[in-house]
Amino acid sequence: MASDASGNSHDGTLLGDPQWVVGRIGGALDFNGTDSMIDIPYSSEMTPTQGTTMAAWVFPTDTSRSCIVGQYEGYGMALMTGLQLKSVVWGADWVLSDVTIPEQEWSHVAMTWDVAGSERMIFLNGETVGQRGDAAVPNVQNNMGIGLWVGWPASWGDDSFMGILDDVQIHDLVLTEDEIKVIIKGQGYPYALGPDPKDGALHEATWVTLGWSAGDYAVSHDVYLGDNFDEVSTATPDSDVFRGNQAATFYVAGFPGFAYPDGLVPGTTYYWRIDEVNDTDPNSPWKGPVWSFSIPPKTAYYPDPADGAEFVGPDDVTLSWTAGFGSKLHTVYFGDNFDDVNDAAGGAPMGLTIYHPGPLEREKAYYWRVDEFDAVATYKGNVWSFTTPGSVGHPQPAYGTTDVPMNATLSWTPADSAASHQLYFGTDKEIVRNADTGSPEDKGSMTLGEETYDPGLLEPQTTYYWRVDEIDSQGNASKGPLWSFTTGNFLLVEDFESYTDDDVAGQAIWQSWIDGFGIADNGAQVGYLLPPYAERTIVHGGSQSMPLLYANENGVTNSEASMMLTTLRDWTQTDVAELSLWFRGSLSNAVEPLYVSISNSARAPVIVAHDDPSIATVNTWSRWVIPLQAFADQGINLSAVDKLAIGLGTTGNAAAPGGSGTLYIDDIRLYQP
Repeated sequence: MASDASGNSHDGTLLGDPQWVVGRIGGALDFNGTDSMIDIPYSSEMTPTQGTTMAAWVFPTDTSRSCIVGQYEGYGMALMTGLQLKSVVWGADWVLSDVTIPEQEWSHVAMTWDVAGSERMIFLNGETVGQRGDAAVPNVQNNMGIGLWVGWPASWGDDSFMGILDDVQIHDLVLTEDEIKVIIKGQGYPYALGPDPKDGALHEATWVTLGWSAGDYAVSHDVYLGDNFDEVSTATPDSDVFRGNQAATFYVAGFPGFAYPDGLVPGTTYYWRIDEVNDTDPNSPWKGPVWSFSIPPKTAYYPDPADGAEFVGPDDVTLSWTAGFGSKLHTVYFGDNFDDVNDAAGGAPMGLTIYHPGPLEREKAYYWRVDEFDAVATYKGNVWSFTTPGSVGHPQPAYGTTDVPMNATLSWTPADSAASHQLYFGTDKEIVRNADTGSPEDKGSMTLGEETYDPGLLEPQTTYYWRVDEIDSQGNASKGPLWSFTTGNFLLVEDFESYTDDDVAGQAIWQSWIDGFGIADNGAQVGYLLPPYAERTIVHGGSQSMPLLYANENGVTNSEASMMLTTLRDWTQTDVAELSLWFRGSLSNAVEPLYVSISNSARAPVIVAHDDPSIATVNTWSRWVIPLQAFADQGINLSAVDKLAIGLGTTGNAAAPGGSGTLYIDDIRLYQP
């Protein structure tokens, strides 16, 4: 018998003699790959109505196709031949992960199925590796199988798991990625989970009943609710947003006698947090995540085409939007001049939430606005814009981007008819929108082929606006759309996004990051031997990371990759004080100390090693923050850094044991304190 540790009495019967062995977390079962399995009797709780999560630690000992856990003709989680993780819902397409599970190694796998939202996701070691939307919802009343589908026809071929399974979990709700990272530890889940409304949901009412599922150890719940994220995130029972301690797993707001007695306000986002309390446990309270829900605004929202969209039309364009909260009628204003659309009034109201402007011109910016009427008042909408094919476009940083580095460079693609460009840039939205040549926001004329602009170091946490007017060969100017972005508080050192597979042009990652090729005492290899050279699946941010392969074997004791800095050599500007980088290892990696070194042209490198000598074996993305003072204390001149290096081996620790593995590096930045 395999007992249900949740206490819900979904115990299973062992069939085919799986063997109890030492597992990833305590005891586990070793399945023979032919007929061993666990048969769990059907319960209505196994047919998800809202959602489910399946999770397990797996140690496959061959690469055959196999079932991990699931309900035959229902849903489950399995492996394709070659150990490619898949999510199964009968009657819908499989969801395949982009990566394979290693053989003879422990991996944590999970699947979530949001039935109500028609979405499935797969996770490997706590990271999302596949997802898709689905409509099929099988209602099959079959037993649940672990190691093999119960009732699997022999004529369909072998689908039995060969290897060890441990800590198999099935939840009747959809866990988030952060929640899955908690259950990986194999302990009870102490935090509140399963928020209702879902985190980030639109809630179309001015009152709400908040609901959640209790953590495993909770006796009562501290409730926090407010309209400011920071206040809710840092709140204590002495704070204004503390709404009390209670035994119930629901809380009402928006009625007299409750929080927000006058009702929730349209257009407002509310934040809430549940801390789980058990006074008999010294770890209590367990601070919960901050969830949010929003009341739709009175104005129109969710425009289609989205605000700032490019290459729209020009024929058969349909504009649509989501009606404002409580609205009955809509008035549309449309044109190719922002001021005309923004100032327009007196349009004819309509009942539909779509509008056909008719044929449009190529290479042009258009503006539109929707006013909403709720039988009491009219609510003026925002002015949205889009451009048709051939227009100036593809702004970088992308329109509306946040957390942009303070050393960002602007770029764009020219309009089809452009012979030159006129660039305007500044921090005042309306001034930049209306700026003309000769104004302080005018950054000058640029020739065709000169579609970049370096604004210098920008202020942190500031929104900037910019506009590119295109000048044709006759000298006629075409006013461009207004773009914006908001900076973070960091300088970008390297994000690995600029590299391509064009090594002839010198754009491959290993042509900037120099590894151990041809160097006898350096076992590093940057990138893969064949394109794509950069890693495009295991990434922390953006679309690429750097794979750093190390081989400290056969007399080699150190592996290091280095990059010469041509820009951002002054690591004292804008008062930055920390070097930050993200990395991810693997359970199969050899234990080798990780280090970072920087150097000046006239001085030997100075080195900082990670405090955890086994950090290369951690198989989730981890952030390493190094105070720049740790380098300065060793005598380095931080105002003239020439080279940055990342390595594993004896340079980081003379007692390094030696071995090989792969580390992924991403998002190297300098942060203000």
